[in-house]
This record gives sequence, structure tokens and C-alpha cells, in this order.
Amino acid sequence: MIPQLLTWARRIQALAQSGLTYGRDPYDRERYHELQEIAAQMMVASSTDGELGTVQALFAQQQGYATPKVGVRAVVFDDEGRLLLVRENADGGWTPPGGWADVGDSPTQVAIREVAEESGYDVRVTRLIGVLDRDKQGHPAIPWHVYNIYFLCAVVAGVATPSSETSAVAWFERQQIPPLSLDRIQPHLIDLFFAYYADPTMPAAFD
Repeated sequence: MIPQLLTWARRIQALAQSGLTYGRDPYDRERYHELQEIAAQMMVASSTDGELGTVQALFAQQQGYATPKVGVRAVVFDDEGRLLLVRENADGGWTPPGGWADVGDSPTQVAIREVAEESGYDVRVTRLIGVLDRDKQGHPAIPWHVYNIYFLCAVVAGVATPSSETSAVAWFERQQIPPLSLDRIQPHLIDLFFAYYADPTMPAAFD
């Protein structure tokens, strides 16, 4: 569960960011800046492992109407039904390749690029697995509200090649899943991925 204090802090930050985007009255803008400061303090108090200055800097970088961020992950299986995972340098845990969506790229372009960059494989996207709210999947709390998009993919070329972000690339059977990078993926999602691979008729998951 996401701490209630963090939920409130995110909402206050979103309102302040949107207010600074559209507000022109100098007194209103001063109040929005004050709300951002309150939201930053609440976020640090909610134990998101951030320093106040770091959170303030993150907020200052955000512009425009506040919306959830979008993450994309590629779920790749080989012909033997093994799942492709990469080991993250950041925490040593394993995860399907993926990352933040970039402006100008479609979701499938993000998935294809992330697999190539993090694992060395070229893939094609075959179906949508789901669009899921990160907060509802049991991930550790972070400052941002995030929607994650998961695509099922198939390899078309390439060889396993770690990157600057990953220290290893490997294929795993269901019973051999290594310790996961829990910031990026949760065990029940691994179960979901194998279920989608096994049953092509399953509808996309959402929410």
C-alpha cells in the first residue's frame, strides 16, 4: 500500500504544478510555490528515501499540466518458453527490459529500443499484456504516480549483450526466476507474464 501521506503529497504537488503552469496572478503563484514546498516536505516525511533538496529539485524540473508518468517494459520469451531478464546495475536485481517512455516515441518503439539497449536483442511486439497502475502492484513507493505498459515480444535477431545499465542478460524458466529488482517488477507480475505466454486468448489487463 502507498502511504496516505505520499498520496496527499503527490496530489498537492500536481495541483501546484498545474497552477504554476496556468496561473498568472503573482500572489497565486507564490501560493503554488508554497504548496510545492509543503508537498516536498510531506514526501520526505513519508519515507520515500529522498532528501528534501533532491525532492525540491525534482519538483522544480516538472512543467506543464501534471499527469502520471509512463513506464514501458518488454516481456520477451524464447522458443523454449523462457523469460528474458536483465540484471540492473542500480540494485543487482533482475527485471524484464524497460524504462521511462520518451517524448516522440510510441509505446512499442520504447519497448523495442529498451530491449536492444539493455539486452542486445532485436524484438518485435506481438501483443499488449496490460496497462497497470504502479501503486496497485506492490512496488516500493516513489515520488511519482506511474502507469506501466507491458508488451509481449518475440526475438528476431541479436545476442545477449549487457549495457551500461545492466550487468547480465539471461533466459529463465518459471521455476528459476532470480531475485528481482522490486522497484521495477514484482513476483506476481512474473506469474502474469507466464500466464499470457501460455494463453494467447487472455485479454489485456488494466488498472
